[in-house]
Amino acid sequence: MSIVIIGGHERMETQYKQICKKYKCKAKVFTKMKGNLKEQIGKPDLMILFTATASHKMVHCAVAESERNHTRIERCHSSSASALKGILEQYA
Repeated sequence: MSIVIIGGHERMETQYKQICKKYKCKAKVFTKMKGNLKEQIGKPDLMILFTATASHKMVHCAVAESERNHTRIERCHSSSASALKGILEQYA
């Protein structure tokens, strides 16, 4: 299962990837807005938005891409490791 995480803390990026690996998921993590974010997202099975730490521009870009590719979106206010584990328990 492929996952894209939008938002979160930079220092947690490797932790997010390790958690996803434990659930047999491959993850891309975007903590900051990049100019070509739209192209880098790709077509994941699930998109996770950490709304407290993602900019409005990032969220808008991610939602537009998910609608275009018919990707499931899970929004979470908290960007903690336990929040990510809770989401992965549901979907993975």
